[in-house]
Amino acid sequence: MPPLRAEQIESYKKDGCLSGIDVLVGTDVQRIQGCFDELESEIGHARCQAGLFDHHFKQPFIWEMATHPKIVDRVTEIIGDDVLLLSTHFFCKYGPDDKFVAWHQDLRYWGLEPPVEVTAWYAVDDSDRENGCMQIIPSTHIGGLLDHGKSEEPGNLLSINQELIVTKQQETQAIDCILKAGQMSLHDGMVIHGSLPNRSNRRRCGMTIRYIPTSVTPTAPGPIGTKNKWRPILIHGKDPHGNFELAKPPFSFPHRKDII
Repeated sequence: MPPLRAEQIESYKKDGCLSGIDVLVGTDVQRIQGCFDELESEIGHARCQAGLFDHHFKQPFIWEMATHPKIVDRVTEIIGDDVLLLSTHFFCKYGPDDKFVAWHQDLRYWGLEPPVEVTAWYAVDDSDRENGCMQIIPSTHIGGLLDHGKSEEPGNLLSINQELIVTKQQETQAIDCILKAGQMSLHDGMVIHGSLPNRSNRRRCGMTIRYIPTSVTPTAPGPIGTKNKWRPILIHGKDPHGNFELAKPPFSFPHRKDII
């Protein structure tokens, strides 16, 4: 897979996101879908909606995607060679339903300094406006971290019901991150984003994979307001800073024999 073009990197820096990046094709797309289907069948829809935090420690297919060179190499082109896998998480919407993700900034509640992070949003299923694709308000990562309140609308899938109030003008600027299964988007942890309810009869499953440079320092043990703890893993380059107590890789690196 060729590296990101200079104009793509500039677009990411300007907008805080980049969408429509191919990762898997053909039977590999179906294989990952099948792995998630099995997990979904085992633990149920309720947990799959937003309860699968850091399951790369248990599920080889999630670890495979989190360390996939077509994802990791794109991330290093944005934040540098020394990279930690911070966490993985799923957002899965079953339609038709009123569940949604309120406008928010990821890094507002993650306790990281400096607030530098890239999320790869991998589409397990096709993700479009009808089934509630992610939406981004471009360039909002430039304004720093903003105060969030609580959502007054039932059905918010965010962990502590956080919501950032945006202006009507900002909402009109929002763009849809439409993805085919097997594609991904990348977004800055500071950019304002969210998603509408799934009004279709199709599932919309996205695997979020979060990466930080090794220079980042934790100011909280995990996402603020939750019981989850950061267990980062070095997946590219070196860690000269030692700011985190690193976890061991749960499985072998399927694509990077040089790391072991």
